[in-house]
Amino acid sequence: MPASRNIMVLYTGGTIGMQQSAEGLMPASGFASRLREQQNQQPELVLPDWQFRELLPPIDSANMNQANWLAMVEAIRAGVEQDGCDGVLVLHGTDTLAYSAAALSFLLLGLEVPVLLTGSMLPAGVPGSDAWSNLFGALQALHAGVEPGVHLYFSGKLMPGVRASKLGTSTLDAFDVSPRLRQGQRAPIIPASLDYRQPRRPVGLAVWPFYPGIQASQLRGLLSNGVQGLLLECYGSGTGPADDAELLAALKQAHERGVVLAAISQCPQGHVEFGIYAAGSKLAASGVISGGGMNREAALGKLFALLGAGLSQTEAEHWFTLDLCGELAD
Repeated sequence: MPASRNIMVLYTGGTIGMQQSAEGLMPASGFASRLREQQNQQPELVLPDWQFRELLPPIDSANMNQANWLAMVEAIRAGVEQDGCDGVLVLHGTDTLAYSAAALSFLLLGLEVPVLLTGSMLPAGVPGSDAWSNLFGALQALHAGVEPGVHLYFSGKLMPGVRASKLGTSTLDAFDVSPRLRQGQRAPIIPASLDYRQPRRPVGLAVWPFYPGIQASQLRGLLSNGVQGLLLECYGSGTGPADDAELLAALKQAHERGVVLAAISQCPQGHVEFGIYAAGSKLAASGVISGGGMNREAALGKLFALLGAGLSQTEAEHWFTLDLCGELAD
């Protein structure tokens, strides 16, 4: 793993750079000077050279959306291809940090440099903050050498971008790797249509959990609003209310219209295998495909990357069920 010596630090906002306002903590610009000042106060740190880029306006990551992801990809690509950066560090709010790490994992397929994402639970400058330890720890990890691909760095841990989740709000060690069972077939190649240089477009996506009392009319209402991909959060190993003929018909009709229907398990250690129960087999017969052991963040980011690349329903379903960057297989 070659060391990264010229890092682009891409600041998107988030708690790490927030400052107090009359309404509470809000994203703030000017973080580059604060970072440089803090580095100068710790001359013992051995860090790579870095250049700073800011996506404006900086946002609370609760407002993260697909357009922000595409802006990140554009900035990362420019930093690597135009500015010669051999590593990227993205500073990001923690609420949707795992979502962005997963999405970028699929949007940056083929990029031959490491991309790390980090943030903090407390703002920089606040007593007891984890901001500088996370930021400088991530820079040191890049300097030591990290495999190409997207990773999440937090509280001293380097995690695959497609497997991390935020698990808590009251501890600084808020992220960990999803324990879900992963059994999937590796894609023999990554198609050119999914290369990071290919343009992407916004996609209508929705996430829908099954729950006791769910009504087919609610699902039809959701699917009637331009949804191109629906991620179903199923019970257990991929079951749902399969005795509801109207609900199954709503799914089948959506699939016939071209909607990609994918399923993951609601269980933290779950894995979708439709053939175990008849209730799962009926979902599969309605056009739902298995997301295996992917967590919500990975499955949603993968749907966006596939459909945003303009793949057909059949193509998207094919690649969704194959492992592209460690989301389905070790």
